[in-house]
Amino acid sequence: MPQSEPSSRSGKRETALALLGWYVEMGADDAIGAEPSNRFAPLSILEAPTAVQPPPTLPAIAASPPAALAESPGEAAQSARRLAASADSIEALAAMVARFDGCALKRTATNTVFADGNPAGSIMIIGEGPGADEDRIGRPFVGRAGQLLDRMLAAIGLDRSKVLITNVVYWRPPGNRTPTAAEIAACLPFVLRHITLVRPKVLVLAGGTAAGALLPQGQGITRLRGRWFDLAVPGLDRPVPTLPMFHPSFLLRAPERKREAWRDLLSLRARLDELLSAES
Repeated sequence: MPQSEPSSRSGKRETALALLGWYVEMGADDAIGAEPSNRFAPLSILEAPTAVQPPPTLPAIAASPPAALAESPGEAAQSARRLAASADSIEALAAMVARFDGCALKRTATNTVFADGNPAGSIMIIGEGPGADEDRIGRPFVGRAGQLLDRMLAAIGLDRSKVLITNVVYWRPPGNRTPTAAEIAACLPFVLRHITLVRPKVLVLAGGTAAGALLPQGQGITRLRGRWFDLAVPGLDRPVPTLPMFHPSFLLRAPERKREAWRDLLSLRARLDELLSAES
């Protein structure tokens, strides 16, 4: 009996080392928690650990909307640019978008989905496009992704009374597919004019489609998220601090990425507080 205890300890140690080696071979090379997580359980963005700190602030990268989209020679894009340039208020711009027939998505959509929230808010959030719920109701981000966005905003002390929400296209793509480059180009002049009229202190690009439409980096959202850009927008005298983030719908499909989203939210809150403090 006295000799079995060391043997038992040795066996447990070898088993633990073998299991650890298997984890490493499978790519699990970083411990992020002391306890295992149930990845099948419903998660909330509010469950993110409060100890997580935002990444250090790095110099923002100067950027302009991709010329291939912002300066598209297509007839629809040219018409959109002429109309958008003549809009002297957000109300006028919304009316122009509602009458605009240059985007093919309008023919299969139920409603034009322009914006929601406060046009005088400090933050402007731009997503991809309306889904089924948004198309039915006529407001952006009202489905499951919108509910998650509301919780994300609440986690840093914000709500829709303090932000303005819109998309890079105003009509639902059939089957919720990704908008094409031509569809985005037809709507982008209105989006850029909307930014100019709102003059947000901070711009948030939710998801890869919005980031690809407004940032020229040619990188996916996984590489872009969490990095700050100074976006030059026609009609504004200074660039807009711009933060790409994961789209809430992506977080619903990949809840394990909420930790990164939480870091981005903290970075957003810190940048907004910095800008508001500088004005006071």
